[in-house]
Amino acid sequence: MTRGFLPLLGFVIATGLATLGFATSGFRVVTTEGARRLAVEHHPRAVPDAVLVDQDGRRFTFAAYRGKALLVEFIYTNCPTICGILGDDFGRVLATLRQDRGTSGVDLLSISFDPARDGPRALRSYAARFGANAPGWRVAVPATREGLRALLKSFGVVVIPDRFGGFTHNAAIYLLDGQGRLVRILDAGPPATLLAEAAHAVS
Repeated sequence: MTRGFLPLLGFVIATGLATLGFATSGFRVVTTEGARRLAVEHHPRAVPDAVLVDQDGRRFTFAAYRGKALLVEFIYTNCPTICGILGDDFGRVLATLRQDRGTSGVDLLSISFDPARDGPRALRSYAARFGANAPGWRVAVPATREGLRALLKSFGVVVIPDRFGGFTHNAAIYLLDGQGRLVRILDAGPPATLLAEAAHAVS
């Protein structure tokens, strides 16, 4: 029995490891989010050219950023937590961009997923709070519900209404290259790190 059991045990372990390796992209990721980020790096994806309206009431699409790197965040303007952290990070990135002309090929875009409340006044207030100035840093909302749904799906943003009039949502910074493709999903971090990633996307 022992001689038959050991080979069987070895087979079970080998099969389990193979399955785990496949599920974690060769043991490089251990979460669904990690797998999503790795998939984007290996296979950059086009994003919908949805119409957006910025804090100054100007309509534009992602095509306006062709030839530049674009750092994108998804927020809602009365968010009490993570959106403020993202806004502070973008504010520091903008300050760095103003000091360093060598990174002028990078723009910032904050997209609200709360069109019911984030009209022009709310967008302008959020922009003023963090020092956003169009066109270098636009704070915008999709012009249509269909455009919003398409963007959330394309970027992999999950938004769930909470019981307090706000939202639970995943947070990241999304990097688009000069061709308008989503090429990296990044964590908030120091401006130098984000700008280095952005510079690589257009090199």
